[in-house]
Amino acid sequence: MFQDIAAALLADAPELRGKLLPNASMSELTWLRVGGPAQVLFKPADEEDLAYFLARCPADIPVMAVGVGSNLLVRDGGVPGVVIRLGRGFNDIEPLGGARIRVGAAVPDVRLAQAAAQAGIAKLAFYRGIPGTVGGALRMNAGAHGGETKDVLVEARAVDRSGAVHVYDNAGMGFTYRHCGVPDDQIFTRAVFEGVPGDPAEIERQMQCVAEYREANQPIKSRTGGSTFKNPPGKSAWRLIDEAGCRGFRVGGAHMSEMHCNFLINDQNATATDIETLGETVRKRVFEKTGIMLDWEIKRIGVPAPTSAALAAAE
Repeated sequence: MFQDIAAALLADAPELRGKLLPNASMSELTWLRVGGPAQVLFKPADEEDLAYFLARCPADIPVMAVGVGSNLLVRDGGVPGVVIRLGRGFNDIEPLGGARIRVGAAVPDVRLAQAAAQAGIAKLAFYRGIPGTVGGALRMNAGAHGGETKDVLVEARAVDRSGAVHVYDNAGMGFTYRHCGVPDDQIFTRAVFEGVPGDPAEIERQMQCVAEYREANQPIKSRTGGSTFKNPPGKSAWRLIDEAGCRGFRVGGAHMSEMHCNFLINDQNATATDIETLGETVRKRVFEKTGIMLDWEIKRIGVPAPTSAALAAAE
């Protein structure tokens, strides 16, 4: 458990409308279902409330945003500082005409795909295959099935640590493979996407194909964090993992999926340490076999659990 700083934060921001929760469980908020608590979990009411809080949060307190936790590994010691999770105030969806649609950063990617289909906007069906939120898609230039966020984004809004709002056009996002160049301490709040006019029935058919492919080829019904590693240039991460003999490889309560070996699975009440050790061991074996060091696609946050020696010294 961390020191409770929620009361002090609230004293500095007395007009806050969102919720500040001390020592809030993070394992319940991630698909891998592991990890320690957030020192403070903040659920802002809307963009104005988020900006108000950030402008008053002491600069020495770490702040980070999370989505639905689909590609997130929280370490066993938890997350010092403030974890921000956007909710209902960031769930708006509004077709704008001209094959454009505006959505809040907390909107799941699958809902973006569905809303675009209903509005007859093509080129966004690939979001049906991404298990995250719009905010995460902006931060990591999420993509699947031949489409990427950089291909369809018009602009995005973000709030920085001072509470100032920034608007970025596509070029200003600095997109590269599974990355954007916007400073990490800025939190996305909404975005505008643009596709092309399309037939809703045809778009729905494309989305169904994406869903069927995922079900047939990925362990989507397991406790997983999605793709574990990024694909190196010109290579497939899963193929490198397979060549290194790591399909099905296990550490503690976690193993690399037999169905798709770039997915790690928590199937036996793994700890975050089990999962991170598994991933690091796979990276080492792939490097020894191929000379290629895989980069994590799953985001790892927080601190390790204290060792028994450290706990004894603290008593």
